[in-house]
Amino acid sequence: MEYGICNLSIVPLRAESSDLSEMVSQLLYGEHFKVLEKRKKWSYVRLSFDGYEGWLDNKQFVIISEETYEQLEKKPLRLSTDIVDFITSENQHLISICLGSSISAANTLNHRFEGKAISGLLPKIHLIETAISYLNTPYLWGGKSPFGIDCSGFTQMVYKLNGHKLFRDASQQATQGEALSFIEESEPGDLAFFDNEEGKITHVGIIMEDNYIIHAHGKVRIDRLDHSGIFNYDLRQHTHRLRVIKRII
Repeated sequence: MEYGICNLSIVPLRAESSDLSEMVSQLLYGEHFKVLEKRKKWSYVRLSFDGYEGWLDNKQFVIISEETYEQLEKKPLRLSTDIVDFITSENQHLISICLGSSISAANTLNHRFEGKAISGLLPKIHLIETAISYLNTPYLWGGKSPFGIDCSGFTQMVYKLNGHKLFRDASQQATQGEALSFIEESEPGDLAFFDNEEGKITHVGIIMEDNYIIHAHGKVRIDRLDHSGIFNYDLRQHTHRLRVIKRII
């Protein structure tokens, strides 16, 4: 088996081995993975952080040894905290990176990072502060960056920056944590999940104080949460139907 690491800022992870295929997620700088299948132009990979799988363009990552992969597995996760920052490559070229990039991997790639980074578990109260830093980020299916993000990418990155692990998709995240019976039992940082007409979980957001919710819908925005779901002030109507509230931490 081969192993790899993302050496670029933001790279698409696709459903199929084609540039025309749906982007199901993204890799940010420094994320490492196992290569499950290698083709001439594409590789099917499984990400270390959340086990998510998809196709990567072979030109958009570098191969590392199994020993290096295992070393990265043991390293404490250090993530960049500025919306935009820079890594200096070994030939002194600048590589732009974004909020949530894995700085733990910089030495592995012979890169130098001099910006701000964060690691370890932070108190739950910090989740909302982190979430607000993504406010007005455009919605992007499969996105995980402050330049485009989807609902579950948003919740995953907010939790990741605070030292906690969530799965990638909303339906997967809904399997985590403890279910709460009522909105009144929730506290800032808990997750609210929403379903469609078929009962499938399709949306997730982070509960704030006083029955507000921050979520990615068109953009990362703040709306009201009630027993029916999300009430969008701009549209003056409910946009999502509440299914369950989960306490992860």
